[in-house]
Amino acid sequence: MTPPGMTPLLVLTDRSQCSGPLADVIATAVQCGARTVLLREKDLPAAARADLARELNAVLAPVGGLLMHAGGGGGAVHLASADPFPAPRPGLVGRSCHDPGEVAAARAEGCDYVTVSPVYPSASKPGYGPALGPAGLAALCRHAPPAYALGGVEPAHVPACLAAGAIGVAVMGAVMRDPRIVERYLTALPEVPA
Repeated sequence: MTPPGMTPLLVLTDRSQCSGPLADVIATAVQCGARTVLLREKDLPAAARADLARELNAVLAPVGGLLMHAGGGGGAVHLASADPFPAPRPGLVGRSCHDPGEVAAARAEGCDYVTVSPVYPSASKPGYGPALGPAGLAALCRHAPPAYALGGVEPAHVPACLAAGAIGVAVMGAVMRDPRIVERYLTALPEVPA
């Protein structure tokens, strides 16, 4: 079951891979059905990142979408595997995990969800791995908070990721390069009750 406010498709931003301005790419992704977006862009100065967050919130608000913030800075945050857990606790907390120890730590600290990666070889992060594959994903999902499969996940991989125990998929590069692909991911994912 997906955490409150989230959907089975989690879109991660990366303006270096965008086919156009990031806000425009996200707007197209939202038009195609994306509702949960994770703002990364941690290299931006704080003011520029805050401006970008306002732009993305303006795109997501009319459809009841959720903007999450990588590293903190909002009510819904996503932490890297080594980031300290924030205090006070935000309303929604996720964490990146890559191995059993990180999954166990995320569960112990009470994360609402995790991303598990890399499931497949990733064009966004070549050489990052080794890829877990569906069997490795399943092994980590058994002991994890609700888990999103991340890393090289294509629409055709969605059934295997769900069968391995993931609640959904997290996608960055494919959506940044062509946001219309969101429709293909959503076709492969279960519908979320309104």
